[in-house]
Amino acid sequence: MRIRVLGSAAGGGFPQWNCGCPNCRGVRDGTIRACSRTQECVAVSADGDSWILLNASPEIRAQIESFASLHPRASRHSPIAGIVLTSGDLDHCLGLFSLRESHPLTVYATGAVRSGLTENNVLYRTLERFEGHVTWRRLEEGREIEITKTDGRPTGLSFVAAAVPGKLPIHLERAGVATPSAEVNVGLRIRDEQSGRVLAYVSSTGRVDTAVLGLVENADCVFFDGTFWSENELVDLRLGTKRAADMAHLPIGGDGGSLARLRGLRAAQRIFIHVNNTNPILREDSREAAAVRAAGWQIAMDGMEIEL
Repeated sequence: MRIRVLGSAAGGGFPQWNCGCPNCRGVRDGTIRACSRTQECVAVSADGDSWILLNASPEIRAQIESFASLHPRASRHSPIAGIVLTSGDLDHCLGLFSLRESHPLTVYATGAVRSGLTENNVLYRTLERFEGHVTWRRLEEGREIEITKTDGRPTGLSFVAAAVPGKLPIHLERAGVATPSAEVNVGLRIRDEQSGRVLAYVSSTGRVDTAVLGLVENADCVFFDGTFWSENELVDLRLGTKRAADMAHLPIGGDGGSLARLRGLRAAQRIFIHVNNTNPILREDSREAAAVRAAGWQIAMDGMEIEL
């Protein structure tokens, strides 16, 4: 299984366009050891020919261009066999609207994510330019799905989704047009059918529960929610009033954080992704980044590649 990190930051990217926090100022003026990151998106392939995208970030066009394996091989072609949406947050799905140029798309999503994206949304009409423009395939918790190429042949990958602690996207929460459900946020367990290697992908979760443990158990590679280092990160920086828990993210640090909760994880590759611009692990020489590395974890960067 080949894995390419196309984007590794949380919503807004790093630096965030309107943020003057120490991290964003430092990376702009080169006074800290850090590198810019685009919003979370990962490409996965079993054969290096057909690829699955995990989420579709607002920077999807540039992310595709950054990776030659995703370039078209004919006048009208794409090696992207499908896009899996783990939630309906804009940083996970807005890129779909940049893929509107009369090319058929296959999108895997729960019923809640699909309805939040398509119902009462005039922008979705840009993905209805011809019959069959988007083929939706429903994610059902616990049901293994084989991912196929556009011609129906197998890609060599299958996956199982599980609902993990999350919340409605802000745009649906405020509109009052959607009902919270377990389906609004999922994690994935992706299997290479030939090698048997397993990738667990949980880029957003409010806590480590039974479902999360089931996804990451005995996986060969784990991508996990690295949004915040501490519960009060935004409050302490005077950038907001919400705590990590209010935004359904489990912080990395602290006695109850993911480093402590996942201490016994067996995966050889353990990577924090969806890193918020305020997170001190973005600074390569910070004590928080050192603590992550000492615990056997990596910090996702755009362009990172892993082979299982």
